[in-house]
Order: sequence, then C-alpha cells, then structure tokens
Amino acid sequence: MFFSTMIIGSLITISSYSWLGMWMGLEINLLSFIPLMSSTKNSLQSEAAMKYFITQSIASMILLFSMIIIMADNIMINSLMLPNQLMIMNSAILMKMGAAPFHFWFPEIIEGLSWMNSFIVMTWQKIAPMIILIHSMKTTFLVTIVIIFSMIISGIMGINQTSIRKILAYSSINHVGWMISSFLVWQSIWLIYMSIYMLISFNMIMILKTLNIFHIKQLINTMNSNKPLKITFIMNFLSLGGIPPFIGFLPKWLTINFLIEQKMVFLSMIMIIFTLLTIFFYMRITFTTMVIYTQETSKKIIINYKIKNILILNLLTLSSLMICTLLFNFS
Repeated sequence: MFFSTMIIGSLITISSYSWLGMWMGLEINLLSFIPLMSSTKNSLQSEAAMKYFITQSIASMILLFSMIIIMADNIMINSLMLPNQLMIMNSAILMKMGAAPFHFWFPEIIEGLSWMNSFIVMTWQKIAPMIILIHSMKTTFLVTIVIIFSMIISGIMGINQTSIRKILAYSSINHVGWMISSFLVWQSIWLIYMSIYMLISFNMIMILKTLNIFHIKQLINTMNSNKPLKITFIMNFLSLGGIPPFIGFLPKWLTINFLIEQKMVFLSMIMIIFTLLTIFFYMRITFTTMVIYTQETSKKIIINYKIKNILILNLLTLSSLMICTLLFNFS
C-alpha cells in the first residue's frame, strides 16, 4: 500500500497543473516512503528515516513558502522579484533531490538503508523534484553552480570511501549533475539518462543485495567463487562510469553533444574532468574485485537460480548500446 501511494504521489507531482498540486504530490510521496524506510529490526534504518523526514520537511516548507509568494506575485502582477523567489524554490527542490551543495544529508541516509530503499532514494525519489525543476528552470546561474558543485564534491568525496553504499551515493550526486545539465539543453535526454541510470543501478543493487555486500572488503571473497558474476559486476561499474562500449556511455555522449551545440564548452569540460574522478574510484572497486588477493576456484561453479536471472538481465542491458546505435540515429 505504501509503495503504491509513493508512486501515486510522484505521479501527482508530474501531472499537476498548479504549484500546490505539485507540493501535495511531494508530501504524499514523502509520507508514503517513511514507513518503507523505518524498520523495527534495524535501528540504523529508523534513524535514517528520521533524518530523511526532517530534511525533506524543511525543503517542503521552503518550497511551499516560495510557491505562495510566487502565486501572490502573479496575482499582483509584480514580477520584479520573481528570479529571487525562483532561486529560493529551486534551492528547496535541489535539497529534496540531494544535489550538491545541498547534499549533506544524502550519503548519511543511504548508509543506514537497505539496498532496495537505497535504490528508491537514488532513483525514483529524484524524478518528481527534477520535473518541478524543469518547470522552474529560469535561474540558470544557480543551476550551473549546482552542476559544478555536484561534479567536484562527488568526485573528491567518493575517493575517500570504503562503504559501497556511500560510493553509490556520491556517484548518484555526480549523475544528478549530469541529469540537470541534460535538461538545460533538451528534456528528452534527461528521460533517456534517468531510464539508463535506473537500469544500471538496479542491476548493480540486485547483485549486491543477493550477495549481501556492503563494503569493498567483502567483494574479494564473494566474487572470486563466481567468475561470470564478477565479470558482469565489473562491467556494470564501467557502464555507470560511462566507458564507451557500454550503455552508460550513451546518455553522457548525448548530453555532451547537445551542451557543445549550445556553446556550453566550459561546463562540459568541467563535467568530463570531474567525472574522471568518479571513474577512478569505480576502477578501484573493480581492481579490488579482480586483482588483489585472488583465489581462483578450479572446481565447477554452481550458479543458483537467482544469480542466473541477474546474469541474463545484465547481459541484455550491457549489450543494449549496440542495439540503441542500430535502432536510433542521434547525429
């Protein structure tokens, strides 16, 4: 029930005609997700739910405040202060989606959640705020600053982590920067980007959830007993970083292409440089899995039913860049 109302809340925000309708959808979404987060068995999840509720309610309060001012100003036909009010609104929306420099709550909350809840926070919970940001995208200066901050902070902070949940959280902040820049130029790219990011994240989180892995150290022992799973896991990380042969390269390529067409060369250059830092810590995880202290098993590997399904899904998604380039012409 809570899962379905969470989805309905996001759909209300997306399809709403008024600011208050959007705010109402966000609140339904938030109040539905809190019970999904909290768990009586794990005190960390309850703590994460409390932190999430406090940060989201502060952002909702600022959002409602700015919406009321904008609606009042529209009635009074006084649009002199409109950019400042939109800046307040956009700040609240960026706080809701966890974009830097409003990101401080995001890695801490991810660290206390289960894998499936982490997946929801990193993907689905960002859709509704991003749709609102598309509608109020007039303060391009603030948005550009946020994109640059997201790139720099995610790249530098991610290097220092050993927890895979925190690494994926900083990776998510990096991808938020890419997504915001993608709807600066063309909204359809954002849809492609979000879909592919959700797909790759789902693949990775299913592997980590099945094997019950939370830290880099745990990867070594678990992955060495299963070579096909190890290869697909490494390929997913490369895909998330946007390395060319994989599907994760497609949305980044499209974003850079359209940014350069719009003469945003400096912004795209900063994005590429700081994304290399995220690729560095992805590569560190893959090398940890692949090289350090390897004990290859010579016996026949038994792949259970769950892992077999994960491998089939991964194979389909990793080979889909070739299918996309054959079916679509983006030039």
